[in-house]
Amino acid sequence: MPYAKMERRLRRGGIVILDGGTGTELERRGVPMDPEAWSGPASLEYTDVLEGIHRDYIAAGADVITANTYASSRLLLNHAGIGDRFEEINRATVGAAQRARKASGRDDVLIAGSVSHRGPVVSGTARPDLARASSEAEMADAFGELAMFLRDEGCDLILLEMMYYPERMGPAFRAAAETGLPVWAGFSARRGTDGQVLSFAPEREIPFRETVQMLKSFNVAAAGIMHTPSNVVGDALDILAGVFDGPLLAYPDSGYFKSPLWQFEDVIPPDEFHRFATEWVERRVQIVGGCCGLSPGHIAALRPLRERQ
Repeated sequence: MPYAKMERRLRRGGIVILDGGTGTELERRGVPMDPEAWSGPASLEYTDVLEGIHRDYIAAGADVITANTYASSRLLLNHAGIGDRFEEINRATVGAAQRARKASGRDDVLIAGSVSHRGPVVSGTARPDLARASSEAEMADAFGELAMFLRDEGCDLILLEMMYYPERMGPAFRAAAETGLPVWAGFSARRGTDGQVLSFAPEREIPFRETVQMLKSFNVAAAGIMHTPSNVVGDALDILAGVFDGPLLAYPDSGYFKSPLWQFEDVIPPDEFHRFATEWVERRVQIVGGCCGLSPGHIAALRPLRERQ
């Protein structure tokens, strides 16, 4: 099993490099984003661009590449009017990652299938459109369908991304667990006006420590902080480490979102990103990478962390 080698490395205390943003990198390379399903539909018409992004991340040193499935659940595709193309879109997405891995000659590279609890977003903002939120039953069906599809198409692990709404996390965690694949859980956080670390939810203040209690109910292979500003990651990791003693991961974002486009303003330079990542590794983080706004150059800056072992 491909994951077994990765698991041995983590048990020995080794460092694993995750890729950077995929959806935002598609945008950076000129691919249009869908108003409802963001980067999800891009896998069909722009498969070659997506494959090229995966190849670039592997060349930069990534040990894990993430399939572009963060926004391709049937729920989001239905909002975009293309729910009937669910299998076609997601098969093309995973196929692009598989071809990139094969072309690299690195059979040790793992493919993570991304599952999020993302719903519609208010146009021109980063705020979830709660008026169009799905029911728990609808989420359970959609997340379960996507997770099983990713498993059956050959993904090596399930990566739960942007976990921050407690009421949405349950269906996502259960869907991931039911695949039988290793699960990595990525939580997103923000800092409140009083300095407290909160769930990423923008319209209410949910203490971050409440969000990560979900880990007490599910067995995950790794957990950490993602799609979170670099200067918040450390404090969020400290809270997470209080409830989880397994391998930790960290992959921040940089810039900001105004649906359906990422704004590449004041993106962290690779050398500064490396400095933050070094601090996270000192806090026992073993899996490091980047999220929205970060590119292959940022991932290449992480290679010394692995090579110094």
